[in-house]
Amino acid sequence: MSMVQEFKKFAMRGNVVDMAVGIIIGVAFGKIVSSFVSDVIMPPLGLLMGGVDFKDLAIVLKEAVGDTPAVVIAYGQFIQTIVDFVIIAFAIFIAIKVMNSLKAKEEAAPEAPPAPTKEEILLTEIRDILKQK
Repeated sequence: MSMVQEFKKFAMRGNVVDMAVGIIIGVAFGKIVSSFVSDVIMPPLGLLMGGVDFKDLAIVLKEAVGDTPAVVIAYGQFIQTIVDFVIIAFAIFIAIKVMNSLKAKEEAAPEAPPAPTKEEILLTEIRDILKQK
């Protein structure tokens, strides 16, 4: 089997395609949450804290000199990234919890066994009559 055929077989398996779709949706979801945090949550939070813009919070280790940029520890951006992570983790937790509850309902309701056919009923009656003799 050639390498191209082997790769095609690998890439077309259901698990690989499902994983690729999940990664693409996850990246898009992460961008949405990052925008939600930076554009919706952080401005009011900064306003409550006295007009602080979290993106600007930093400790300057060395001032900028000429063309050399300043050396800073951007802890405000770090705080924003932590809030992003917490929101994404909570949303994934809720999604998995919903999926598990749907799966549990699916498993909890077993199907009723099918009703016996006319032939089975007739054979059962014959068996019972033969047992009585």
